[in-house]
Amino acid sequence: MKKFAATILLAAGTMIAATVAPAVAQSSGQKKPIEQAKNVVLVHGAWADGSSWSEVIPYLQAAGLKVTSVQNPLTSVEDDGAATKRALALQDGPTVLVGHSYAGTVISEAGVDPKVSALVYVAARAPDAGEDFTELSKKFPTMPVRAGIETHDGFQVIGEKAFIDHFANGVPKKKAEALYAVQQPIASTLFAGKTTAAAWHDKPSFYAVSKDDQTTSPDLERFLAKRMNATTVELDAGHLSLVSHPKEIAHLILEAAGKKK
Repeated sequence: MKKFAATILLAAGTMIAATVAPAVAQSSGQKKPIEQAKNVVLVHGAWADGSSWSEVIPYLQAAGLKVTSVQNPLTSVEDDGAATKRALALQDGPTVLVGHSYAGTVISEAGVDPKVSALVYVAARAPDAGEDFTELSKKFPTMPVRAGIETHDGFQVIGEKAFIDHFANGVPKKKAEALYAVQQPIASTLFAGKTTAAAWHDKPSFYAVSKDDQTTSPDLERFLAKRMNATTVELDAGHLSLVSHPKEIAHLILEAAGKKK
């Protein structure tokens, strides 16, 4: 298995090297120390559902973590945040909160919950409180998947060709076709929603950049990871790294949970 060197800056200022998948570490800034977590709550992104984490979950369970995968309605930031908060309410101790893609917005808001010990972003949005993320993203290249988005009756889906070629690039075709069949439409106003909090300012944060992403600009992902002073890994993956590189994503989550390698 490929390894990488990642660096975590603890609140006391101590540098600890960890070996996981290939990484570039961003570790300036002062946050709470990493806490041993016993739970993980996974939050899916747009055009997906909770089953998108099915490749990652077995690795986490094998490490002894209790795992919950949220089913977001994808109707508004408020609705999705409420679904995530309900899942957090059921946890019995320190919990790593993980978001893929759009769900980075959700975990940035819900992550202020005192049970949340760390945040993990997977090719994810990470807005600041009240930030217009759509305007921010315009500073970076528009990715190919955007041309395949279709709007019907106030909801949006990705057309089949764009879904398989760009949203699920790097995923075996048969798997990509299955993911397309179960894609969950999103409210056409979903991405206009703004957060009232940005938990990444205070919580230890981790970020998995997808170098071959054709849905979200990899440069935008790098900008967000650097801005939050996240421990960062870069993967040779498309947008769905949680499907194509589940072991590497699981390792990053385990690091956020304070699990030794």
